[in-house]
Amino acid sequence: MDYAFVYDPALSQYELSDSHPFKPVRLELTKSLLTATGLLEDKHTVQPYPINETQLLRIHQKDYVDAVKAVSKNANFEDAYSYGLGTSDNPIFPNMHEAIMRVCSATTTAVHLVASGKAQRAVNLSGGLHHAHADKASGFCVYNDLAVAIDHAVKKFKLRVAYVDIDAHHGDGVQWLFYDRNDVVTISLHESGRYLFPGTGHTYEIGKDAGRGYSVNMPLEPFSEDVSYLEAFEAVVPLALRKFKPDLIVLQAGADMHRYDPLADLALSVQGMSKSYQRMSELADELCDGRLVATGGGGYDPFRTVPRAWGQLWAAVTRQELPKDIPAAWRKQWERQSPVELPETFADDVTLWKAIPRHNEIESHNRAVVKRLVNTLGSTWGDQ
Repeated sequence: MDYAFVYDPALSQYELSDSHPFKPVRLELTKSLLTATGLLEDKHTVQPYPINETQLLRIHQKDYVDAVKAVSKNANFEDAYSYGLGTSDNPIFPNMHEAIMRVCSATTTAVHLVASGKAQRAVNLSGGLHHAHADKASGFCVYNDLAVAIDHAVKKFKLRVAYVDIDAHHGDGVQWLFYDRNDVVTISLHESGRYLFPGTGHTYEIGKDAGRGYSVNMPLEPFSEDVSYLEAFEAVVPLALRKFKPDLIVLQAGADMHRYDPLADLALSVQGMSKSYQRMSELADELCDGRLVATGGGGYDPFRTVPRAWGQLWAAVTRQELPKDIPAAWRKQWERQSPVELPETFADDVTLWKAIPRHNEIESHNRAVVKRLVNTLGSTWGDQ
C-alpha cells in the first residue's frame, strides 16, 4: 500500500461539547470532500487497531490517566481541575477516555503502517492533539496522540523521528515530552507565544541535556501572510531536517493558520498552506525515502476552510492534484449544516481580501527572528 487514510466513524466521538470550537465534524467534511473529488478511494481507508495502556503510560503519568478514566465514568473526582479537566478548554464528557484512546490508536496505526513498510505514507485527520502534557490536559487535548505514536516508532522500530508542527499554536506538549532526547527533533512554526496560547515556542527553547539543539521554534508575527510564512519555513525547516537526518517525518498539519480562523491571527491562504504541505512531501522524499505521517490538529473554521486545507494536505501526501472546483454534490450535502456560505473552489480568491496593515514591518520582523534562530541553532549544532 502506498497511501493509507486511517479512519473510523467513531473517531468523531471526541467531541468536547456541542458549543466547543473543536468540531470533530471536520473529519467527515474532509473525507466526504476527498471522496467526491475521487482522490480518496476505499483501497486507501484503513481501520485503526487499538493500542494498549502500556503504550499510553510511556507518555502519560498513571495518576493522570486514572483521573481521566474516573471523570469519563461520571465519578465524583474532586481533583479533576488540577489535571486540566473540567475547564472551559477541556470540559468533561462521558466516555472521554475511550474516545481519546481511539484517536491515539489511529495516529499510532498511521505511524506503524509507515514505520513497518506496509505503507509509504499515512494520514490521520482526527489526530494532532499536541498540547496534552504528561500529567495534564491542555488546549482541547486530553492525551497526546502524537507523542504516543512517535514513541512507538522510536521504541519498536528504532527510528529517528522528525516532528514538524505547522499549526498556528506552538506544539508545546510534544516539545516538552521529548525536550531532553536526541532521537526526536521537534520543529514548530507558529504565531508568537507573546500573543497566542500556549505562550511558549520561543527561539531560546532549544532542548536540554541530550536534547540540546533538537527543539526548533520559529515564532511568527500575528497577521503573517503566505510569502513571509513560506520564507520562514524555507529558511528553518529544511535546514533542521537535513541536520537531523530523520528516518520518518510526522507532520502536525493544523489548519488554523488560515486568515478566516477565529482562534488565531495568522493570515495564510489555502494556497500558502498547500505549498507548505508540498514542501513537506518533497522533504520526505529527499531525506527519508518518502516516509511521512500527517495528522490534523487545530482548525476552527470547520466548514469553509478546514476541508479545503486538508484536501490539499491529502493531495500533497499522495502526490495527486485536486480539481479547481469543489464538487457541487459536496456543497449540496453540507450547505444546510454550514453556518457560512461554502466556497466553490479549493483556492482562495485573495484579490478580495483587504490589505494587512504593517505588512512590511511584519515581514521584516519575521526575517530578524529567522536570522536569530538560525544563528542560535548553528552555534548549538557546532557544539555537538
